[in-house]
Amino acid sequence: MKRIVITITILFIILFSVQSCKKVDSRSGYEPMVRDDGWLISTASEQGVDTEKLNDVYEAAESISNIYSLLVVKNGYLIAEKYFNGKGIDNATPTASVTKSYISALAGIALREQVLTSLDQKMMEFFPEFDWEELDPRKSQITLQHILQMRSGYPWEEFDGYLNSLFSSSNWIPLIKEFPLITDPGTRFGYSNFTAHMMAIILARAANTSLMTFARTHLFDPLGVEVASWPADAQGYYYGSGDIAFTPRDMAKFGLLYLDGGMYNGNQLIPSDWVIESFESYSTTTYSSDILSYIRQLEYGYLWWSGTSGTHRFHFAWGHGGQLIFILDDLNMVIVTSAEYLGGQFGQEAWRKESAVMELVGKFIFSL
Repeated sequence: MKRIVITITILFIILFSVQSCKKVDSRSGYEPMVRDDGWLISTASEQGVDTEKLNDVYEAAESISNIYSLLVVKNGYLIAEKYFNGKGIDNATPTASVTKSYISALAGIALREQVLTSLDQKMMEFFPEFDWEELDPRKSQITLQHILQMRSGYPWEEFDGYLNSLFSSSNWIPLIKEFPLITDPGTRFGYSNFTAHMMAIILARAANTSLMTFARTHLFDPLGVEVASWPADAQGYYYGSGDIAFTPRDMAKFGLLYLDGGMYNGNQLIPSDWVIESFESYSTTTYSSDILSYIRQLEYGYLWWSGTSGTHRFHFAWGHGGQLIFILDDLNMVIVTSAEYLGGQFGQEAWRKESAVMELVGKFIFSL
């Protein structure tokens, strides 16, 4: 009898231990912190998201050495949030080329405010310091639309060999003259940090104020976000190519703004038709082949990327190193990551780090 009691006791202990382990395993560890910053907080289950899939993606994120944050927004609620590698909720990271998507938003606002009159306006209109008759005549035909579509004809710096020349200069305006056109304007996609910055300069000159002031008035303050930093060139123009810094929560607000058609807290901050136009695919062969396993069919709109993973089509802002804002209309979801800043670092090791973060999100989307 005593042996039976002991056996039952041991079995009970084992069963209790297993159940305890299950409880530990089921604890998410990614519950968002409640703060007075405008975010509505909910749980994954309340918003219809599979908690096991969330557990899997957050567990996988733990093994990525360069990721700093992973946030998931569903139905307007922040449902999952976690920080990694020593970072926390208040840490802002330079967003690299995610900045370009903010420039796209500001261009749409500038059109609404009649600061710009049309996307058919020529780049040359905003740079009267050049004698355009001395330049390649094709440069006079570059429009604002060409710039937003990355179809200006200027070099894709990384692939065409102009990257060092670009980033070694503190004044990019003379590159309007110095950089050659690789293709005729409007004919082919070519990712250009240079022209993205020219777009930022155009916006500042057209608005007759600093781009920071224009952005705060029409976008940042109404959205309730704070710029941690935004570098400027030697002439005082804030870079349109990259490195505006926000916290991940503030990045997620920008994603939610686009998910909701430019509307935030009942205010139409960005014209809804501009959001639609920005997400159109103007270049469907940005790369000659797929470069990622879970994010495929990369296409380009107005300084926004598009891609697919499984059955899901999405739009995203993409910054070097793994700064990402994904917008999934079919799931009513926004996913944000921040990661180690890799400014000036390129090549295989940088891509290994960046692609690890991208594949993490791509695989999660694939599973949904």
